[in-house]
Amino acid sequence: MKISTKGRYGLTIMMELASKYGEGPTSLKSIAEKHQLSEHYLEQLVAPLRNSGLVKSIRGAYGGYILSKTPEEISSGDVIRVLE
Repeated sequence: MKISTKGRYGLTIMMELASKYGEGPTSLKSIAEKHQLSEHYLEQLVAPLRNSGLVKSIRGAYGGYILSKTPEEISSGDVIRVLE
């Protein structure tokens, strides 16, 4: 099975958020810079992840995104189903 760029980038976002779980919100800008991806494209991908309840957004100067569940409770299939 082939995974589209939406799926790959979505998994990248989720893996970054999982690696920083419990450390506070992570900005899309930092993820985009670390993986050399388009921040604008990541913004489009995180909206369905937020709407499905996989991530929460935190507003403010030190805001960003956090996982809404523990990393163990989220599977890669959950992410792919939302984005594909």
